[in-house]
This record gives sequence, structure tokens and C-alpha cells, in this order.
Amino acid sequence: MNRYALWKYLVILVAVLLGSLYTLPNFFGEAPAVQVSPGRSSAKVDLDTQGKVEDALKAAGLTPALISLENNSLRVRFDTTDQQLKAKDAIQRTLNTDAENPSYIVALNLIARTPTWLGSLRAAPMYLGLDLRGGVHFMLQVDMQAALSKKAEATAGDLRTAMREKSIRHGGISRNDQAIDIVFTDPAVAAAATALIRDQFPELDATTVPSSAGDIGINAKLKPEAARRVQDQALKQNITTLHNRINELGVAEPVIQQQGLDRIVVQLPGVQDTAKAKDILGRTATLEIRMVEESSEARLAETGSGMVPFGTEKYLDRNGQGVVVKKQVLLTGENLTDAQPGFDNQPKKPLFT
Repeated sequence: MNRYALWKYLVILVAVLLGSLYTLPNFFGEAPAVQVSPGRSSAKVDLDTQGKVEDALKAAGLTPALISLENNSLRVRFDTTDQQLKAKDAIQRTLNTDAENPSYIVALNLIARTPTWLGSLRAAPMYLGLDLRGGVHFMLQVDMQAALSKKAEATAGDLRTAMREKSIRHGGISRNDQAIDIVFTDPAVAAAATALIRDQFPELDATTVPSSAGDIGINAKLKPEAARRVQDQALKQNITTLHNRINELGVAEPVIQQQGLDRIVVQLPGVQDTAKAKDILGRTATLEIRMVEESSEARLAETGSGMVPFGTEKYLDRNGQGVVVKKQVLLTGENLTDAQPGFDNQPKKPLFT
């Protein structure tokens, strides 16, 4: 009969006990829950928000099994799906008084029933994929043509500024889809503009084309390698944005990966509210910083009593008041790496950094 040292049996026993302990969360299953996350940068999920949620549930006659606040997200667990659906409606009415412009995202979710004492030991259930747990599968396509058009629009504005600084007079700069057309009347000025583009805009491929009116035109397009970089950057930005938005849904292990040149696959195991997930992932987010037009014509256009000046566009702010801005884009989202809201120390006014 083979015998081993006592310490070897003790090591095996400890390993079995630890393995059994950290396997326990898988036997408790999952419970329906409602998750509350900020819907905008100015909204915070804190103890005050938790108090409002508790009051709303009490008024609706609902008693949650557990309320947990972590990572700027509030999760409210229930025993049945009926309670979950009623709780979602009650919380939605309380936190989002303006249905057209909600401050919070209220979504259905599933969370583990792992007891608190097991959670304190960092014991968590095994996360399952779509095949074992269910969920949603999205295939998203990035609008690469729009990304290239935006780049051409921004480059056209930079060309205007550069030519104005070099006193190069032209007959107009216009964007034609993803190309930039510049008109000149003097061949020497056109040659100077071509040299400027070659020196300061190496990502552009400029060619001289005669026009029917006898003028000289320059057609500038992004070089293939520059267009490829724009497309890669657009894809990376969309993947980052999707990661941030999926955090609002509280999915533990989402799958976000590139497929092909312009598609992104998103798998969200365990998500119940597929309509909310589709709404969150499908939002269009574009950040552009432009200068406000300060002319008297722009002021009249803002009030609706005049025409919008050439080279500008009119938008409505959150209060419905018109604002006229220049078409030239100074900065876009790809120029920013991080942004945080805060307050200035002296005048105590809100600011963004």
C-alpha cells in the first residue's frame, strides 16, 4: 500500500476546500435587477440618487432584495421579473422627469445572487457566453465615407487659414464629396498654392486641372495611406465609445471586436433589455468645436429676422435659441484624449478640462 507524507494530504484537502468555496457562487444563479447609470456627464449616481430610488420603490409598494452602489452605478435586485418591470417604470418616472432628455439610464439587467460574505472573498460566478446564457448580438458598420468627408471639411478650413496667412489669393475653396477644389486666376498663384499644400499638407495629393472658364483649379484629395489612417482612427474611436456605452448596461464580459475593415461585432451576454441596448449603442455622437459668428447679420439670423450669412450655419441650443457658427471646424473629438467636468476656483463657474 502506497503512503505519502501527511503534508501532501493536507495540501490536497486545502486545494479541494478552496476550489469548492470559490465554486459556490455558480449555484446561486442570477436575479432580475434594475440598473441606474448616468445618462449625461452632469448627472451623478450617489447616495442622494439611491435615496430617491428607495422612495420611489416604497411609493410603488416594492421591496428590493438588495441595493448596491458601486462604480457610479446603482443596482437594485428583485426576486421576480414582475417586480423588476414595475420598479423600472417607477424609477424612470422619478429620475427622468423629462422623457425627451433623460438624465439617467434605467435598464433591465441580471446580477448574481452571490451572498455578501462570498463577495467579500472575491468569489464570483463563472461568466457565460451567448450560447449558455443568452443575450444580444450586434453587427455595427462604421460610416467611413462620413469620416472621410469630415476630414476633408476640416482640411478645407485649414487650407483657407494657411493661404490667408501666406497672402495667397484664390477664387474659392469648396469641398466636393471627399475632395477639395480650389480655383485660381493666376498660374503663378496656383503654383504657390501647390507648393504650400506640398509643404504643409503632406497627406494631400494635389493635381492641377484647367476649368472651362479659363481659370486654373487645384483638386486635392487624401492620399490612400492618409485615408487609411482616418478610417483606422474612426474604427478605434467607435470601439472606445462602444466600450464606454456598454459600461452603462453593466455587462460583465462583453465581446467587442473588429470584423473586416469597417464592421464591429458586439456580444452582450445576459442583457434583458435589448431595446435599451440597441438605443444606447446606436446613438450618434459627434463632437465639433466651431467659432460663433459675431456679425450683425448673424444676430438677425439667430432671431429669425434675417438670412444666415455665407459660410455659416444655424443651430438651436438646449433652450431653443438660435446660434450661428462658422462652418470651419477648429477641433473634433479625435483631437481630445480626455474631458472632465469641474469648477473654476475663482469665479466658481462650471468648466471642462
